[in-house]
Amino acid sequence: MSSDSENQVRPARTGTALLVSELGLLFRRRRTWTLLAALAAVPVLMGVAVRVTSGPPQGRGPAFLDQVATSGLFLAVAAVMVCTPFFLPLTVAVVAGDSIAGEAAHGTLRYLLVAPVRRAGLLAVKYAVALVFCLAAALVVAAVGVLTGLALFGTGPLVLPSGMTITSAETLGRIGLMVLYATVSLSGLGAIALFVSTLTDVPVGAMAAAVVLTIVAQILGALPQLEWLHPWLFTHHWMGFADLLRAPLLWDSFRENALLQAGYVAVFGALAYGRFTTKDVLS
Repeated sequence: MSSDSENQVRPARTGTALLVSELGLLFRRRRTWTLLAALAAVPVLMGVAVRVTSGPPQGRGPAFLDQVATSGLFLAVAAVMVCTPFFLPLTVAVVAGDSIAGEAAHGTLRYLLVAPVRRAGLLAVKYAVALVFCLAAALVVAAVGVLTGLALFGTGPLVLPSGMTITSAETLGRIGLMVLYATVSLSGLGAIALFVSTLTDVPVGAMAAAVVLTIVAQILGALPQLEWLHPWLFTHHWMGFADLLRAPLLWDSFRENALLQAGYVAVFGALAYGRFTTKDVLS
């Protein structure tokens, strides 16, 4: 899925230089910009849909979408909520799933592992790049949502669910927290996709497996018969944005989500390390 220029052998680097090199490679890929453009289209389409129609009936549609007409900043809030269950995870699965398997498929993995690059170091860099993409993806959704909302609807009274009105600056701060929350939410999926990427030399297979696991986790989370399992699913807190839109702020969901994702990062990071450090690299 990469262009010829992206498949050229890259010189071995260490530490920060390797991270900078991998980040540069990520953001030079057309695929990366295509994914980000697709995410950016979501708030634009949502804003246009609300603008050309009367909008959804009060209380229906995505959270806060019925308030977009009164304050454009709510479009960013609604867009992040809409993208978190599927669109953001899909793009993260593509990037993280391709991290190791893509190198193997294109024959560049063994060149990256030429001394002095250690396998653990390369794995850590690949995960760090995936995290940066998580942040960039969530930030694109929010930023385009803000710009589109202001362009189509302007700003207006910003009323939280508690009934409290906050300033535009405070709203932007809440949106920033939502971006961080979404990034933390996706960190566990990034570790899972990275682990799957070490199991195969077929990047599309790793991407598909990560997406399927995400869908399965959300289906299991919707079954009341499995309520005992819900707190352990990596998707369980993904939609816990409500605490960030309260006055005063509540940090319970953020803390619980961070702890859950940290657990997934630790477990699947260890599994990825165990697999990758013992894997025979032939390409």
